[in-house]
Amino acid sequence: MSADGEQLGVMPLEAALARARDEGLDLVEISPMASPPVCKLMDYGKFKYEEKKKASEAKRAQVVIQLKEVKLRPKTEDHDYDFKVRNMRRFVEEGNKAKVVVQFRGREITHREQGTALLNDVAQDLKDVAIVEQPPRMEGRLMFMILAPTPKVAQKAREAVKQAAQAAKRTPPPGSTPPSSNKPAAESAERAPAPDEQPVAP
Repeated sequence: MSADGEQLGVMPLEAALARARDEGLDLVEISPMASPPVCKLMDYGKFKYEEKKKASEAKRAQVVIQLKEVKLRPKTEDHDYDFKVRNMRRFVEEGNKAKVVVQFRGREITHREQGTALLNDVAQDLKDVAIVEQPPRMEGRLMFMILAPTPKVAQKAREAVKQAAQAAKRTPPPGSTPPSSNKPAAESAERAPAPDEQPVAP
């Protein structure tokens, strides 16, 4: 049995519970299969809060890569093409991937070279931020390719996510106060809880 890292040796359950009450802590079983079982004295509410906080910070630091589909036509107008390429650039710079699809209708399918040329133009216009992860290929009446961020752009996106996570860590959102600090200091000073009022987790 241990109390915050302190080795206490073998102790009867009643004595352990009494010590937990005296110190205002919880008795938590951490290794039930051991002989005898191993327990620890801790502030269980604070422990759960810290675990939740760590999980939240790890989630914020993760880079989630999305795949956005952008559709074009063999005869897409220049202004529409430029608009979609700008959107793809911004999306890729955020560390995501883009699936560029050329949709053929009717007799357009007989001019597949137009679709290939269009996809090559997209790759050329975005070559400073993206690489062709999957070259143009046909799937029914659709021709598509997949663009991924260049290693430099991907690294920059990861660093941006990491910095955002660190900034969020420095300024925790409202309502994330640890359970132990919810009670005003003045109230705690006026009335200290009696030992028999402390929660015990056998």
